[in-house]
Amino acid sequence: MADTPERVQLREAVREICDRFDDHYWGELDRTHTFPHEFTQAIAEGGWLGIAMPTEYGGAGLGVTEAAIMMQTVGASAGYFAACSAIHINIFGLHSIVKHGTEEQKQRWLPGVINGSIRACFGVTEPDAGLDTTRIKTRAVRHGDKYVVHGQKIWTSTAQQAQKIVLLARTTPREECAKPTDGISLFFADMDPRWVQVTEIPKMGRHAVNSNQTFIDGLEIPVTDRIGEEGKGFRYILDSLNPERILNAAEVIGMGRRALDKAARYAQERVVFNRPIGQNQSIQHPLAECWSELYAAELMTMRAADLYDAGKPCGAEANAAKYLAADAGFHSCDRAIRTHGGMGYAQEYHVERYFREMVATQLAPVSREMILSFIAERELGLPKSY
Repeated sequence: MADTPERVQLREAVREICDRFDDHYWGELDRTHTFPHEFTQAIAEGGWLGIAMPTEYGGAGLGVTEAAIMMQTVGASAGYFAACSAIHINIFGLHSIVKHGTEEQKQRWLPGVINGSIRACFGVTEPDAGLDTTRIKTRAVRHGDKYVVHGQKIWTSTAQQAQKIVLLARTTPREECAKPTDGISLFFADMDPRWVQVTEIPKMGRHAVNSNQTFIDGLEIPVTDRIGEEGKGFRYILDSLNPERILNAAEVIGMGRRALDKAARYAQERVVFNRPIGQNQSIQHPLAECWSELYAAELMTMRAADLYDAGKPCGAEANAAKYLAADAGFHSCDRAIRTHGGMGYAQEYHVERYFREMVATQLAPVSREMILSFIAERELGLPKSY
């Protein structure tokens, strides 16, 4: 994909913001488990939260391709996965509102999301359902002009800062539905602390952006805050999955390239046995392999983005992009640690923080194994295995 002057300008403008927040800034937030409010405010003030949102609500009206370029640039910054996760949902997560919301809902919600005054989190995954979304147990029961919700969500990133939650809940029990995907509805609900309890999950990395268990006990949601028709939420959430895969892939490619650049720079500077270690092929070849893998993943990512923006099917390409990027990024991070040797284990060079954050990209938002099963079924015609 050839760069246009506009895309070059986009990349440079986003990089200029990200460069204000260096490794020391992000390292301290990681150490203290502090949310990057200054960074997210700078991104919002730059107008970037609405890059893929319609212009009539204050967005830029650009495509997933431009959003991918933006998020790849963020991923390549010192903020790494934490920086991406702090703003990710604003880029893709509310596409269901754009596509299926009423005009009143769009006017009410989207401007705040775009200018950063409304922060949202994503409530889909549950402890007992995992990736089998049709088996979620969170229940929304309608009483007149409102729903009352009880249930639990897990891995709700930024739930401690969010005022709203994109919430998927069953409005009809699974056993009463013609298909397992029926009877699930989508809401944009308030994170009302009277009825919603958020508990942080201690985890390996990305400490600057919290991951949480979310317990919902009696939350009332007005019918006017339901997105689209009752019972069709599963279909609506699928609208976000392909752009999510594409943007996640772009982020991880940027992350992989930052780790690779750190490794190459250290290999040039570190002298052992009177020569830079980068002169040794045992250092050179693995780094060159990482460069090649990241480039190939980028090509697949941009191919998927191009298909999506053209309104063409891109499920296999979007999933393959995420698969290739996660593996390439992980290899790059692993090699960066090894290139630094013992100092790769030290916080001083930050690659250990990169590695801890990179691990999650092979697990979420969908595992590499689920992607392979999807491609085997959809593209190779093999029997469904799950």
